[in-house]
Amino acid sequence: MQLWLIPTVYVCASLIAGVLIPRIEQAYLASYTLGMSVASAQAYLSAAASGMLALTGIVFAMAFVVVQFSAIAYSPRLVLWFARDRVLFHSLGAFAATFVYALCTLAWVDRHGSGRVPLFSALMVGLLLVFSMLLFARLVQRLSDLQITSVLQLIGDKGRGVIHDMFARVDQGQGGQWKFGVEPADRITLGPVSQTLGYSESPRTIASLDVDALVRLAREREAVIVMASAVGDTLVDGSVLLRVHRAKGSIPEQALLRAIHLDTERTFEQDPKYPIRLLVDIAIKALSPAINDPTTAVQAIDQIEDLLRRLVRCDLDAGFARDSNGVVRLIVPMPTWDDYLALAFDEIRQFGATSVQVMRRLRAALIGLAESTTVAARAEAVQRCLKHLDLVIERSPLDSEDRATASQEDRQGLGLSRRRIEA
Repeated sequence: MQLWLIPTVYVCASLIAGVLIPRIEQAYLASYTLGMSVASAQAYLSAAASGMLALTGIVFAMAFVVVQFSAIAYSPRLVLWFARDRVLFHSLGAFAATFVYALCTLAWVDRHGSGRVPLFSALMVGLLLVFSMLLFARLVQRLSDLQITSVLQLIGDKGRGVIHDMFARVDQGQGGQWKFGVEPADRITLGPVSQTLGYSESPRTIASLDVDALVRLAREREAVIVMASAVGDTLVDGSVLLRVHRAKGSIPEQALLRAIHLDTERTFEQDPKYPIRLLVDIAIKALSPAINDPTTAVQAIDQIEDLLRRLVRCDLDAGFARDSNGVVRLIVPMPTWDDYLALAFDEIRQFGATSVQVMRRLRAALIGLAESTTVAARAEAVQRCLKHLDLVIERSPLDSEDRATASQEDRQGLGLSRRRIEA
């Protein structure tokens, strides 16, 4: 549902109710009236209507502050995430609905000089006011989500969710049709390319893939679909979306395009790299000379390490989707363990090279990753990152004492050195 439709539905519903309910009251419930003078009822309804307009202005101001704050303090890529909060749109809809319904009810007070105040419509305005105040309180409470700890936790939770949904543990395997890293791509006989699907529209990002639809289309033609572009890639004019191998007949391009969901920006769905990207953005912005907040970078590394510890136990290298007969019908490019390590640590290491706190936390994270994996190749990749980190510390402008301090692991950055105790 488009978010702008939420306040539209509220306004349309209140307008319809404002037209029908007072008429029903007058036709069938005329004996029920509110024990309130006409002047008092008019003042009450006028205050409710005008107050809702003022409250709507406050909500818009709060939304503007939220968007600006998230863009400046965290990352521009978080702006739409906060701006698309449904609580904001429900609040705007409730305030507008209360305003519209109060005006409609006001038109029926002392209708034709009857001196009547419609009971149920006036009570409905009161209920809408209470509902609006509850939503406003909820909206104010949402401001607490702008605290750095809450923002990092929210992004980490999104990452943990997509990792859980997409990947199987190396030591457990995975049932079903979607399997990751089950077999190297060079063991699959693809055959000749029979169809290539390109892109020619304005730049868009692959948000997700309808795996079931692609597998079904490939099975109908006894083909294998190989995605040339991965989830999270931005498509530009001339980009190749996918290639179809050994198909018996052509697959309709529109059907293929419907199975590839595009958006104006990356999403968390089917993209475990995106939460890491956001966490790294927050960390390197905190390390910029304008902000100079290494503690925020350390908190971001906490979440990054947790995500990598989950990924290190997963099959990662490639994605394969099979049909009900076990035949591979779809191949999707997936990041390798080295890709995740580079995404998670390279930029933070570069921008935090002069921060003792960040170097110590990076070392603790890498040592923890090396100890948590049983796959030799992944442990070797982590050791290469550790050697690179040592090289950066050695060549940094820090003095010898600071370099020695930066070479110690510390999960708090600067808090508790953990020296190795020999057995």
